[in-house]
Amino acid sequence: MNLAVMNNNENRQVLVGCGILKKEINWLIKENNWQLSTSFLDSAHHVDFKKLEDNLIMAIGKHSNQDVIVFYGACHPLMDTILLETKTIRTKGQNCVEMLLGHDLFIEELSNGAFFLLEDWALRWNFIITKTFGPNMEITRQIFQEDRKYLLGLKTPCSGDFTKEAELAALSVGLPLKWMDVGLDSLKSVLAIAINQKNHHDHGR
Repeated sequence: MNLAVMNNNENRQVLVGCGILKKEINWLIKENNWQLSTSFLDSAHHVDFKKLEDNLIMAIGKHSNQDVIVFYGACHPLMDTILLETKTIRTKGQNCVEMLLGHDLFIEELSNGAFFLLEDWALRWNFIITKTFGPNMEITRQIFQEDRKYLLGLKTPCSGDFTKEAELAALSVGLPLKWMDVGLDSLKSVLAIAINQKNHHDHGR
């Protein structure tokens, strides 16, 4: 597929979605001169299905006069049902980490026991972990150690230095910390495909 994105609609398109990779997405939009505006939601919404659904529907509604592309994985059990009703297109992928790493690398590290740690989550670790697993860290540590083997910090060209926060996160769940430098080729491909799909869909109406 030709990943060159043609869009002459002067920001007719808007990307609505999770802010977890906001810096990376904004960089790609600028780098590739995509005529695409953005509206990012709090990355912590994925731990609260009701809040995620309500805020996503509200955000899509605010851009009803534009062509909406949704940047989310299957972060809500009814994600595709929600989006079918709003007539939007979603980026392809199980979650943001798969979109960033590509399917094969994501599955490989997942199978090896990785818990993926992105900058935004590392910076808000205590809040997100408490919202997800509750306040009892002993139980949280037990869950992590039974299910995962290590935390994998993912650094992109847009990442700041979140070494200290990642080390504290790993310490809090009693798992070793590994690092991986990740490029933006896979994320670029996912976004470009979604933009092209939206263009072809709109032109076919």
